[in-house]
Amino acid sequence: MIYLDYSATTPVDEEVIETYAKVCRDFIGNPNSMHKLGVEAKKLIDASTEQIAKILGVKPSEIIYTSGSSESNNLAIKGVCSKYPNRGHHIITTELEHSSVIAPIQYLQKNGYEVDFVSLDENGLVDLENLQSLMREDTVLVSIASVNSEVGVKQNLGEISKIVHSNPKTIFHSDVTQSIGKERIDLSVVDLASISCQKFYGMKGIGCLIKKEGLVIEPLIHGGKSTTVFRSGTPATPLIASFAKALRLVYEDFDQKEKQVQEIHDYLVEKLNTLPVQLNSNSHCLPQMVNVSFSSIKPETMQHALEEYDIYVSTQTACSTGDYSRAVYAVTRDKDRASHSIRISLSFKTTKKEIDTFVEVFGKLLNELKIRGD
Repeated sequence: MIYLDYSATTPVDEEVIETYAKVCRDFIGNPNSMHKLGVEAKKLIDASTEQIAKILGVKPSEIIYTSGSSESNNLAIKGVCSKYPNRGHHIITTELEHSSVIAPIQYLQKNGYEVDFVSLDENGLVDLENLQSLMREDTVLVSIASVNSEVGVKQNLGEISKIVHSNPKTIFHSDVTQSIGKERIDLSVVDLASISCQKFYGMKGIGCLIKKEGLVIEPLIHGGKSTTVFRSGTPATPLIASFAKALRLVYEDFDQKEKQVQEIHDYLVEKLNTLPVQLNSNSHCLPQMVNVSFSSIKPETMQHALEEYDIYVSTQTACSTGDYSRAVYAVTRDKDRASHSIRISLSFKTTKKEIDTFVEVFGKLLNELKIRGD
């Protein structure tokens, strides 16, 4: 098998699975319980939270555990707007956002909120002058992802933050799902940040929302004691412990991992340049993602054709809807390219041998499927 869909989800690290299994066996108590087993579970959660906070450069009290980034995005966006209706009903976002950001914003739009999409330059970067011009006294929220999940465009959160916080009442949220484990990121420049463990070799079903201390949001889920008042429900001790383990492991030997990914990325791009495809990712994108377009072939057809060779890529993000990639269109302004693209996502685990096989098969299929008219 050649797996080139790491940005959709990563395989779970064996050590993470071992941690999860051990906690399931040895820490059976409800961490909300007052008896010994509950106290032991709570101590483990507190220790895990301390470790996560240290790695991410935040305070333990700023971590709200969720089921993943989709919940975190909804909690951030709806939670802010529900809590601060008097600050205004204006939201700014981009066309590069994940569907779990766009959908709650559209929900709010139906309920009276005004939404502006900030312009992007030719590389897919936020136009800072346009962002400044869109800022208003009643702008309650700006939500801009650190890295787009389809093309890989990396935004300058520091510069964006300066503009957003020029209005002290505006709250800055960023979906940093594609950044964690792939780059070092300064979370101090945002007020809210969404994270999912499945993107860095951890378990599915666990993530968090980083909420800056002092900021209050309205919960989505009410009722029942938890690790925080902002999200009710019995804390998932095994998932939280495995979250800490996955995060620690992914940032071990990180410089070497970054170097390996960059080398594999450059090798892949060099090979792709010999094929009749157009690269949608550019030098402003994280090296873990390479998005390409090809004419006359449906992306789903190419995806399933590659699958026959036990090679796995994505057409759009796994949570996307629609018949073309919003992100590719936002960057290229070319509907045909956006309708005929795939995402190849890499890892420090990806080998040159895998790239050689993929490019050979991909080139063969480009010719065969075009002749067949697929």
